[in-house]
Order: sequence, then structure tokens, then C-alpha cells
Amino acid sequence: MLEPTHNNELPAIPGKRYFTIGEVSELCAVKPHVLRYWEQEFPQLKPVKRRGNRRYYQRDDVLTIRQIRGLLYDQGYTIGGARQRMTDENGKSLVTTDLRAVIKETIEELEDVLKVLAPSK
Repeated sequence: MLEPTHNNELPAIPGKRYFTIGEVSELCAVKPHVLRYWEQEFPQLKPVKRRGNRRYYQRDDVLTIRQIRGLLYDQGYTIGGARQRMTDENGKSLVTTDLRAVIKETIEELEDVLKVLAPSK
């Protein structure tokens, strides 16, 4: 398992539409019971529930979980403080930071695709 301070070293998010709780657990380095608890504490986190009450997370949910993880584990916020920071209008810098991370990840993925598509000499 990753150390809490290594949020930047989390695996890339695959290009799928839905993720199971086990997949999200691995992508975010957080145990499934913690994810279920965070659903109760953070109103932004609402995975789709289907047959048998199974949770299916979307990409936005995974990004939100990584943001919550960063606030709690890296920046040392309490649950209440992180919840307030997530809902606070002044927390726009978090969205900007998260957007930059997504853009960086996308660029890296596109560069990998270019390497595969480049004609060999």
C-alpha cells in the first residue's frame, strides 16, 4: 500500500465508465470500508447503486475520492474540515489543482499513444 504522502503516485485512472468499489479502492489506495464511510460524510460522493445495492463509481467520483484522500492524508484535515473545504466556495483552488492533475495525466496518456502510433524507422 502507498504511504499517505504519495498521492501523486496513484495509478492512472483507466478510460472506463464505471468502477466497482474494489477497483476504486486500488486506484485511490483506500480500503472499501473507508469509501463507504466517506459516502456518509461527503455529500459530493454519490456512486450509482444497482442490483443488490452494488456501488458503481464514475470517473468524477474517483477524482473526488482522490481529492478527499489528499485533504485527509496529505494535508492533515479532519473529516469536518475536509467536508467544509470541499463545500466551501473559497476552495476553488482545489478544483484547479485537481484539473491540473487530470490535464497532466491526459497529456501523459496521449504521449504514450503517440509513441505507439509513431512509425518505426
